This record gives sequence, structure tokens and C-alpha cells, in this order.
Amino acid sequence: MRTLLIIGAGDVARRALPSLLAHWRVLALCRHPAAAESWRALGARPILGDLDRGDSLARLAGIADAVLLCAPPPPSGAEDPRMRKLLYALAKGDSIPQRFVYISTSGVYGNANGMLINETAALLPQSERARRRVDAERQLRRFVGRHGGALTILRAPGIYADDRLPLARFANASPLIVDAEDSYSNHIHADDLASLCAAALRRRQGIRVYNACDDLPLPVSRWYRQLGATLQLPSLPELPRAEVQARVTPQQWSFLAESRRLDNLRIKRELGVRLRWPSVLDYLAALAQDEPRKAAILASQAKIR
Repeated sequence: MRTLLIIGAGDVARRALPSLLAHWRVLALCRHPAAAESWRALGARPILGDLDRGDSLARLAGIADAVLLCAPPPPSGAEDPRMRKLLYALAKGDSIPQRFVYISTSGVYGNANGMLINETAALLPQSERARRRVDAERQLRRFVGRHGGALTILRAPGIYADDRLPLARFANASPLIVDAEDSYSNHIHADDLASLCAAALRRRQGIRVYNACDDLPLPVSRWYRQLGATLQLPSLPELPRAEVQARVTPQQWSFLAESRRLDNLRIKRELGVRLRWPSVLDYLAALAQDEPRKAAILASQAKIR
């Protein structure tokens, strides 16, 4: 059985693990012993290491046929030194992984003013967070171009699930932009992103980019209104765009300011994945009928408060 190395052993990778174990011997890089034991219990073989410490990554050389990259860059700067350290370690092996799947961000496109864009759109990152992702993508392209194999880049937008809903905005009563001036947002359920990761690992050659999103871009305010209505949360204030910018943090504004609608035809045509949740509205409609799940989500929202 071929060996898969997971870098970034977090929520999405954990969701993908059951399907991965059917086809791969799975190794997972873990920073802490407690996380390592958790992954061992799930059927993976943990390896202790830290992407911020290059010397701890030497044992990764030559051990994997493929790599699933779910780890984020550092929280500051315009480059991704974690990716550089990792690729340096992988290049030292007698054998080099021939398949890479990287979860990037749709933020690399920057602001498209609400236009529908596909994977051929120019990269115009407007935040340091997005520039770090562009740097990581470019490092991977160079590495695969030099050593061969396949690279799949999944540009994911807002990832959601029952335990990944943006409830802090309701807890803080953060304002939304009025409909006439609102931005579009895109989404993907964490389970669907996990399925896309597993499907992407089947690619054997070339470099390919995919918009890893669902079928329905939504105005940001509509998403929050529908979420609030489903969970019976107080309505958020809606203000003109300039007033919202003045009242939120720069990081919050970077998410609100950029508007784009992502075309996801390529993931369906080439990866053959059928999304469990074609839109957040489908997810919310199902959630509205599930009182135990709603109660659990509201209990977590109370903790945020």
C-alpha cells in the first residue's frame, strides 16, 4: 500500500481520514504528543515535528509517496517559510513524493467586484494572508516542476460545518453591509472539502488548480441572515459599506471587502465529486429540521459569549 503524509493534521484532514485509510498507509505530522495519540487511535501513524523548526522535519525525507498539505502559513509576513522548510526536508530523501494536494485559499484572486471567475483568473492578493498562500503555491509549483509528479491546488473559500459556523459575529453583534452595497462570498462544507482532497490524491500527473467551493455564491448579509434565522439568533445591524469598515477590524474588513463569485465547474467535471451540500442554503434547510444539532450549536455559541 502506498504511503500518504498529512501535513496539517487538523479538522479537514481528520474528516478525510476514513476514506484515505482505504487506499493509503497514512502518516500524520503532529506538533504535540496529545495530538499524535489522537491520530494513532484513528488509524494513522503520527510523526512528531514542527513546521517552524526545520531540524524536526528531517525524518520526513523519503517516507511518503504523496503529501496532503492542510497546514496554514505563519500568521504574518508575505511568504510561507513553513512550506520552504518542508520542501527542503522532502527533497533530501532518496525518493521524493510524486503527488501533492494543497489546500490554498480563494483569497489569492483578490477583489473581483462580484464577477464570476474560474481558475484561470489572475492572482491579485490584497492581504498578507493571501500573499502567503500565493508564495506557498509558487514554491510547490517550482518543486513539482523540478522533481516531477502531480500537484493539485484546492483554492477553498469559507469552510463551514456545525462546529465551524461564524457565531462570533452574532456574539459581538458585528454589523453587516446593506444589500445594495454588499459583497459576494463563497463557501464549502468541511466534509465536501475532505472529499475533494481524497479525490485530488488520485491525480497522477501535471499541475492543476481547482476552485474548491459549492455551487452558490451568496451575498454575505444573506448568508448571515439565513444562519441567524435558522438558529433563532438576534438580527445583526446592517449599515452602509463605509460605516461597516469603520466599525470592524482590518482583518474582518479584508473578508468583507473582497467580492467574487467562484465557478466550480472544474471540480465536478474533472474530480467527479458530488457535493453533499451544494450550497449553504441546503445545509441550513437540513439543520432547521434537526433540533438536537441546533441545540448543540447554540450551546457552543453560549460559550463564545
